[in-house]
Amino acid sequence: MTPRLKPYDRLRDLKTQDGHRLGGLLVGLFEALTVLATGAEPIAPGELVAPKLEIVGGNLNFTVQPSVAGRSYLLQYADTLQGGAWQDLGGVVIGDGNNLVITTPYTAGVPRRFYRLALDAAAAVPEGFSLIPAGAFMMGRTIGDTNLSDAPPVRVTVSAFFMGKYEVTKALWDEVRAWGSDNGYTDLILGGGKASNHPVQTITWSDSVKWCNARSQRDGLTPVYTVSGVVMKTGTLTPTANWSANGYRLPTEAEWEKAARGGQGGLRFPWGDTISHSQANYFASSIYIYDSSGAVDNYHPSYMAGGLPYTSPTGSFAANGYGLYDMAGNVWEFCWDWKGTYVSEAIDPRGGDGSISGAVRVMRGGSWTSNAAACRAARRDGIQPINLENNSFGFRLARSSVP
Repeated sequence: MTPRLKPYDRLRDLKTQDGHRLGGLLVGLFEALTVLATGAEPIAPGELVAPKLEIVGGNLNFTVQPSVAGRSYLLQYADTLQGGAWQDLGGVVIGDGNNLVITTPYTAGVPRRFYRLALDAAAAVPEGFSLIPAGAFMMGRTIGDTNLSDAPPVRVTVSAFFMGKYEVTKALWDEVRAWGSDNGYTDLILGGGKASNHPVQTITWSDSVKWCNARSQRDGLTPVYTVSGVVMKTGTLTPTANWSANGYRLPTEAEWEKAARGGQGGLRFPWGDTISHSQANYFASSIYIYDSSGAVDNYHPSYMAGGLPYTSPTGSFAANGYGLYDMAGNVWEFCWDWKGTYVSEAIDPRGGDGSISGAVRVMRGGSWTSNAAACRAARRDGIQPINLENNSFGFRLARSSVP
């Protein structure tokens, strides 16, 4: 489906860096970018600052200043605005919140050409997910907290992927579990939940990966987890992950941290260097100088009714830069990895991928019962995968961005 865009109300001549005019080359800028594709979001007016055009070394460089993290940009051209057909100039480029340069060879002698940015209809993000762009980031204790000895700062690169905006709710868990019981997933645990719109908890890591497979099959997607080449539906044997499958899965630890940081680096939490009850559901304490809630040794007062656990409805607080909710507090979130040592300059690290043994699987993000220190973006914890349930343990979904 071809994106439909609204032309800018005027065109203007542009110059190269040395001040020469581009011989009548005109560039169409667009203030309202909309794509007619299910699940894709329009680029709202004001999100896109006027781009810059340069000819450098035989290439036409089109710079978005700045790009919007997670947006899929596509450069197109036409020779006329009078019913002309727009043509693509290369592949889709994912924004990361910084200046984004889209490059295409410059064709000398073309008297006039119009350009526009579009969203690629094929890159529509699944409902309930955010696209986390590919790229490198600094993982670990980038803020300098010395008590995170197992999280040294390292540069890690991850491929683009989709991350669930919300932690899996009790309602969704029950819905998929009911389907699974009739389709071979006979030992999925009931799980706990304060209410239908609260995160599911009191489940094991193994339960979460089997549930991922059940939802994948229910939705017509390829399951990610297998045991001896067979889709994992029951039991507690260590699964193998098919990373090219388009089904639901747990995020890797590196994916989780990149997603939690929301496109920002060097911060203690997804939003900044301090935390308060206005930003997350956690146990406040005056011990930590970066806990600015004002409470003294207290759970979140808004969620202490009705007995334990003191979870909050998913999405109760503001989203981070990638549109993800509750990346700090509420429930700890399972990751795929065995908890091990970081490796600098790793590409798509998967923490012992393929290993049949390990001590604990990684959990991230802290919970309603955690203090501020445990809710930091770099904080790591671990969980035995098969035999430990807790009312502060839950998970969110991830998907590979390329089916």
